[in-house]
Amino acid sequence: QVQLVESGGGLVQAGGSLRLSCAASGTLLFNYVMGWFRQAPGKEREWIASINWSGRSTVVADSVKGRFTISRENAKNIMYLEMNSLNPEDTALYYCAAGLRRNSTPPYTYSFWGQGTQVTVSS
Repeated sequence: QVQLVESGGGLVQAGGSLRLSCAASGTLLFNYVMGWFRQAPGKEREWIASINWSGRSTVVADSVKGRFTISRENAKNIMYLEMNSLNPEDTALYYCAAGLRRNSTPPYTYSFWGQGTQVTVSS
């Protein structure tokens, strides 16, 4: 059974940085395309970034482009989201997900999800 566990969230001041991690068990991450999503209270789940199997191809949402970087270490079975220049609009529950469709953005195209890690950015 595939399990994904996010970590690294927390409270940070505007302009600060955080690095989220997504650790997988029950499978090898290189079998999957991986993605990061976030969901703020009262809003729909929003796609943030995706990375292909090898890690050589990534796509990032316009809302975070230039500030967030997605990466993965298949040997460690871990994926990361480096977040810089955070602002209060980035406050949300952040999820990692695994799927099989390259560069896919809709949540339904991802088969496995973590429980989320909270990121709160204060002004």
